[in-house]
Amino acid sequence: MKGIDIVIVNWNSGAQLRECLQSIGNLFGEVEALTVTVVDNASCDGSAEGLPELPCPLRVIRNPANQGFGRASNLGAREGSADYLLFLNPDTRLHPGALSMPFRFMESEAGADVGICGVQCLEEDGGIARCCARFPSTWRLIGQALGLDRLLPGLVPPHFLSEWAHDTDRDVDQVIGAFFFVRRAVFDLLGGFDERFFVYYEDLDFALRARRAGWRSRYLAGARIFHRGGGVSRQISARRLHYLTNSKLRYARKHFSRIEAWLIEGAVLLLEPPARSAYALGRGRLGEFVDTWKAFGWLYGSLGRTGEDKR
Repeated sequence: MKGIDIVIVNWNSGAQLRECLQSIGNLFGEVEALTVTVVDNASCDGSAEGLPELPCPLRVIRNPANQGFGRASNLGAREGSADYLLFLNPDTRLHPGALSMPFRFMESEAGADVGICGVQCLEEDGGIARCCARFPSTWRLIGQALGLDRLLPGLVPPHFLSEWAHDTDRDVDQVIGAFFFVRRAVFDLLGGFDERFFVYYEDLDFALRARRAGWRSRYLAGARIFHRGGGVSRQISARRLHYLTNSKLRYARKHFSRIEAWLIEGAVLLLEPPARSAYALGRGRLGEFVDTWKAFGWLYGSLGRTGEDKR
């Protein structure tokens, strides 16, 4: 069916989810068929209650516990049948054209081999976010663990394409997961998101698998959204760092050789905590210092339970 199934994974997003849904409702008619599925990961702030009515079908799935982003996204995707899927963060608001432009591009001859499409993200001050990223290399992940991407960006390029203004269309390795427009045929081909990533890196992993299967990722500068960035994870920085680091190690085990994965693990587990601590203390950020050791304490406690991740 020519249309878009929008999947929003919600977890304690407060009023942001309503604002996101209202922005979708404002774009009704940009594509022929549109459905919205909100998968709520056991929010306790009432954010999934009393959602606004939309001029298109709105389905709410309530998980009894937080099942993570990838698993919840796959669950929402299975509820629809449209040719395209849009995985959208609740801390976004769509601008006019945000649905029609990616849809038309993917339907065009130029987009025939594009599996994933992203759009321009505007920040709270109206600036353009540097939101597209490179596929990680072994050296880059080790350099990031040491903070070299911030100290010596010429030697260790940062994860995001910060040197590019994001004001033109281009192919990229990965578009931001906050607006992840995917051809359903590609999503089905790859078996959806890898649910072993609880949160973070599942979109990067998906983009890499799509690239290896011959599908491009395309950034469209003409289509825009507002993205608050960080979302509710701003409120839980230690937990966010824990999940981010855990997913990074899982990604390394899955996509690099065993020796490379060991090198990355050694850098992350042994060198990253002191590097982060020195950076935080050097700037007088005591809270960041405490959060670093909270996050790595949880990570050390979980070692040995993640298993091998090749597949």
